Amino acid sequence: MDSWICAPLRVAPPWNDEFAKPIGKRRLPCAISAMVEVLTGLAIFACLAGASLISLAVHERFPAQHRQDDTSAVVRLAANLFVVMSSLVLGLMINSAKNTFETIDHNVHSFATQLILLDRTLRQYGPEADGARELLTAYTQRVVDTTANDRTTTVVPNKLSELLLNQVGDRLAALVPADARRSATQQTAMQQLQKVIEMRWVLAEQSEGTIPVQLIVLLVTWLMLIFASFGFRAPRNATIVGTLLVSSALVAAAIFLIVDMDTPFSGPIQVSPAPLQRALAELTQ
Repeated sequence: MDSWICAPLRVAPPWNDEFAKPIGKRRLPCAISAMVEVLTGLAIFACLAGASLISLAVHERFPAQHRQDDTSAVVRLAANLFVVMSSLVLGLMINSAKNTFETIDHNVHSFATQLILLDRTLRQYGPEADGARELLTAYTQRVVDTTANDRTTTVVPNKLSELLLNQVGDRLAALVPADARRSATQQTAMQQLQKVIEMRWVLAEQSEGTIPVQLIVLLVTWLMLIFASFGFRAPRNATIVGTLLVSSALVAAAIFLIVDMDTPFSGPIQVSPAPLQRALAELTQ
């Protein structure tokens, strides 16, 4: 298996190592991914605050004809246009991030359910399938352990995770059913294992965000124009400066949370590992 794109954070490490998407032979640790999200939020804050404060600082230096009431009215009308467009884009981004988060959360629950069903089928087969059950439990344990373990790399754990699933398939294929019932149970287990592998790769493919970077850049550009209009002809005092800074910070934080929700396996907003923890509890009973 290729290397994976995500590795766990050292502070509040994520549990998603198993589902990080492979990308060639290089990986982007989740610590770096989360740092990129934070830096993006800080950059957005700097852009919005800078646009408003620069406009506040330089508008008095404009020639007199550029500071007339008619000019100010046109500037504010243009800003109102971008306010509407920005509201629509923000709404679309929130809806997209929400759908992505809910879809992955549903798939994690489905993945955990498939693990439990496969374990139940192996139990029905009999003691001959205990070896396959132990490997399945070991695989689930590796996934759950990433919640607490602080690893600097996930290449080896993920390769071993895939190897464990492959060994489950090998153990199933090596079984020799003694009757028709066990033969049917073996076929059912093989189908369920295939479903587990399929869900595993579905989660890997969903580990990246769906919001285009270009859309975020365009939105930030519109917001910069809006914030620049706030500073145009505004009085210079501490209240205005504080209001502009706080507004910039809140808008940047909102965009940061939307982008973070769009990548549910990293950052402060993550899909809960509780379904897999419950699945492990069922497998070890």
